Amino acid sequence: MCGIFGIISKTSVDAQDVKILASHSKQRGIDSSGIVTFQDAKYQIVRADFEVTKLLQKCKWQSSSIAMGHSRLVTNGMSDNQPVVRDDLFVIHNGIVVNEQEIWDSVSSERLFETDSETILALAIEYMKDKQDIEGIGQYILSKCKGTISAVLAIPKLGKLVLFSNNGSLYVGNKNDALYFASESYPLKQTNCADIEQICNDERVMDIPVSEEIIVTDDQKRREKNLIPRFKNIAEEEAMLEYPQPELKRCTKCILPETMPYISFDSEGVCNYCRSYIPRNVPKPKEELFELVEPYRRSQGPECIVPFSGGRDSCYGLHIIVNELKMRPITYTYDWGMVTDLGRRNISRMCSELCVENIIVAADITKKRENITKNLKAWLKAPHLGMISILTAGDKHFFKYVETIKEQTGVNLNLWGINPLEVTHFKAGFLGIKPNFEEKRVYMPGFYNQLRYQFLRFKAMTKSPSYFNSSIWDTLSGEYYRSFVKKTDYFHVFDYWRWDEKTVDSTLAQYDWELAPDTNTTWRIGDGTAAFYNYIYYTVAGFTEHDTFRSNQIREGQISREEALALVKDENRPRYQNLRWYFDLLGIDYSEAIRVVNAIPKLYTWNE
Repeated sequence: MCGIFGIISKTSVDAQDVKILASHSKQRGIDSSGIVTFQDAKYQIVRADFEVTKLLQKCKWQSSSIAMGHSRLVTNGMSDNQPVVRDDLFVIHNGIVVNEQEIWDSVSSERLFETDSETILALAIEYMKDKQDIEGIGQYILSKCKGTISAVLAIPKLGKLVLFSNNGSLYVGNKNDALYFASESYPLKQTNCADIEQICNDERVMDIPVSEEIIVTDDQKRREKNLIPRFKNIAEEEAMLEYPQPELKRCTKCILPETMPYISFDSEGVCNYCRSYIPRNVPKPKEELFELVEPYRRSQGPECIVPFSGGRDSCYGLHIIVNELKMRPITYTYDWGMVTDLGRRNISRMCSELCVENIIVAADITKKRENITKNLKAWLKAPHLGMISILTAGDKHFFKYVETIKEQTGVNLNLWGINPLEVTHFKAGFLGIKPNFEEKRVYMPGFYNQLRYQFLRFKAMTKSPSYFNSSIWDTLSGEYYRSFVKKTDYFHVFDYWRWDEKTVDSTLAQYDWELAPDTNTTWRIGDGTAAFYNYIYYTVAGFTEHDTFRSNQIREGQISREEALALVKDENRPRYQNLRWYFDLLGIDYSEAIRVVNAIPKLYTWNE
């Protein structure tokens, strides 16, 4: 989940090339950084809580024969920056080890740090106990670890460097008798490297200068904000969460309630959403997709890009693309600060199991979260159900960076795994937009639709002027890329494969796919915003997006109405852990926010 890079040279490293590699690594995360150099017969490691190009400016590295670096998107703890150093070894790691406790239980070394990357060093120490050489050490580590591992392991006292990866997010190249490496092929091409190769389920061992000394310097300036707050279970807070069971009039066919925007019922109690429903989960022949992707197949290298959130549908879509379509994908993840660690771990699981490269584009996490905080504070001053979507506006640059990844990789085809049953109407309906029953996608473009939407949003914003803050450009530009930019070479897997929840869940269980501790549903558990907006919708309107999703399943003949009612009764329960994480992340007082939501006038009558 980070960017790693380096140059190993017999002379001084090329300064311009180091800057190119470091600059590109920032795309994968800017939360912290580390630099390794070799000077005065010593390995010098400098680590900091700021981005890598700034750190380069502070380090003396120009005369070094080695320059290696790490640009971090903070996951699984924030107290230990990389490279991680212990027992005369150090490692630079991109990925997440998801079975770290299992590893610690199997080795004799004691854990010293918080980071999961330390397990790589612990396994290296274990391997070297009874071995005279290190041949096979990378393969040994990969055999013990679950989750994505793309790592550079240094053993200075032996003068050895080992590069290894289990998902291909590590490339090597040569230039002027120097070895270059990076998390992606693109920066190596930018530096005019030759013989660029991908390391996947393999290792590369090379010589580096022998030294007994590793000097570590840490920048002591810590962040003002904790990017990964620790969960605290406070019983009084959890007790604040309401879970009313109002007796709502519901459609006699689906389960949509009377509080659904623009709903009406006929004489038999069937709603207009059911009467107007056009089946969406009716796939075309699979052979058509095979024909469509045929021109994109290659004799070697990646053939398609898969936008990859780590949610159940993109994970199942990736499974289909690799195992059914038999294509070689690159997954692309846009991390905007609301991807949970659970979601990141599931990304790690899937990519390692399927040996698929994962390219991450990380937003400025701090800035994105500041934008959400500004808009949430504005919303809390004047709660409006139609304005809840502004809290998730920051993720829409997902669509922008798909095009960036296409340019960088030279891969045009992108295959999406979007659930056709996730289409909802109520989020815009609460803003005053009537449902378009012919809508086929979760994301639908259209100039008129957007103009109408933005006009109504602007009217709602005037009721709380705090909405007019520095986040506006980020919101509008993201929606521009989502709704207006033409998308090419773009197909949906579930237009050709029927989406079936039981099949999806059983398939993902084969990958040891992780579930959330505070809900039984597998939907939206990697999205840090879902618990809050669903709590608002349920508390005020008596239903959530789970009700609309289950209603779509009823209409498709996948589940009965009785099953749907039982499912949403469980799925609509407040998710305290996720809510607490969300507010801590944004610096919002939990109790104050919940009190505001609980005080919003209900759209139904509820007798406590």
